[in-house]
Amino acid sequence: MGTLLGQASSKTNPNGKNILILYSDDQTFRTIRSLGNREIRTPNLDWLVKNGLTFQQAHVMGGHQGAVCIPSRAMLLTGRYVNRLPNDGSTIPDSLISLPEILRTKGYTTFHTGKWHSDKKSYARMFSQADHIFFGGMHFPKEGGQEHPRVNHFDPTGQYPTEKSFLSDTYSSHLYAQTAIDFLGSTSAKEKPFFCYVAFTSPHDPRSPSPKFANAYDPKNITLPPNFLPEHPFNDGDLNVRDENLLPHPRTKEAIKKDIAAYYGMISELDEQIGRIISTLKKEGLLENTLIVFAGDNGLAMGQHGLLGKQNLYEHSIRVPMIFSGPGIPKNAKNNSFVYLSDIAPTIYEYMNIQAPKIVEAKSLGPILRNPTSSVRENIYNVYGHWSRSIKTKDGYKLILYNVDGVQTTQLFNLKTDPWEKHNLAKNKRLQAQISRMRNLLKKEMREKHDTLQIDLPDWGRTASQKSSGS
Repeated sequence: MGTLLGQASSKTNPNGKNILILYSDDQTFRTIRSLGNREIRTPNLDWLVKNGLTFQQAHVMGGHQGAVCIPSRAMLLTGRYVNRLPNDGSTIPDSLISLPEILRTKGYTTFHTGKWHSDKKSYARMFSQADHIFFGGMHFPKEGGQEHPRVNHFDPTGQYPTEKSFLSDTYSSHLYAQTAIDFLGSTSAKEKPFFCYVAFTSPHDPRSPSPKFANAYDPKNITLPPNFLPEHPFNDGDLNVRDENLLPHPRTKEAIKKDIAAYYGMISELDEQIGRIISTLKKEGLLENTLIVFAGDNGLAMGQHGLLGKQNLYEHSIRVPMIFSGPGIPKNAKNNSFVYLSDIAPTIYEYMNIQAPKIVEAKSLGPILRNPTSSVRENIYNVYGHWSRSIKTKDGYKLILYNVDGVQTTQLFNLKTDPWEKHNLAKNKRLQAQISRMRNLLKKEMREKHDTLQIDLPDWGRTASQKSSGS
């Protein structure tokens, strides 16, 4: 495996580049100004776009339950696909050796701050240093909200007893950014190469921007998404999940615009914190030797298709922003081939010229880093729950299948002419052969990705537990 590093190297480790992972929470792909959203202000993410390689077709593979962020974050760190993550990634056993674990064996300082949504035992294996750790999925208002997140100091024993957690007096994104900044300015970040993972909890709800950004966007000036609907047109299998009850039914245009305005405010606040971290890299002389990876853990509907959350297989929920920037990475380059968040770990292994462990299932994006016009896969497969599956192909077609309460629904979209997925073509007689081909391709992908469902059976071959966990 050839190195991607070129001639630049760390003074302390000839193979050592620093790695900085910036991971946002519930940020859909259409939320960066320089990538086409002219209503949002994201100057620091725009800087990353200008100084790096943007993957414009990046996807979370999905999840089998509402908290898609759990498998997303486990896939990020292990390079494993979703169907073979124990408990959807809430537990990462010793056998699934992770990127930070490998880097620790190579002499790296591995540092984390922010959200951790898996077990504490795996956390202790992965990180040698940390601070302001949030164990959980979201900052519920009764637990301090985004304004006062409940966090933990690093516990070398790995126990993290509840009574030692505390409420911060700082807004979540600022807290996690400042913790990363303090680490980057420390001796630890200079003595050895580092892996620094900053796992933000923004822009996840509660959508309560910090005071500076609370009124940054006027709802009256927000453009309603072209695919806005008051209600989803059929039962997609998870219409009563928590995310879908954050606003009343049916959705109103005014409520959605207000929600998007708050969402944008949180993203702009997050962008400011990312700018502070990048400025620290420059100040500390670390920027030229650090690979920066920015990505969102999953998308969000925000009124599209009558939905609010990420518990579906539409583009707004499975597609995320993803940018690589650093030594040897093309600048101001964009790639439109299909990639997964899971690909980040094997890409970093190749970038560092480190042999990936055998548990890795995803693909290295090294060929794309070397040539931004290349690709690593022909199609993209996605999963949500035990009742919906999708496949998307390079010719622009996307097939979504549902099996909810015995009712099977098919959607076919031509994303080249209908990027907002407004027009279902499944009943078009001229496209039945296309649907048949895509069903066969989906079945092939499901087998290869260890998906146990069988979409040709009436109940898809679901087990009793799978049937009881869905609609």
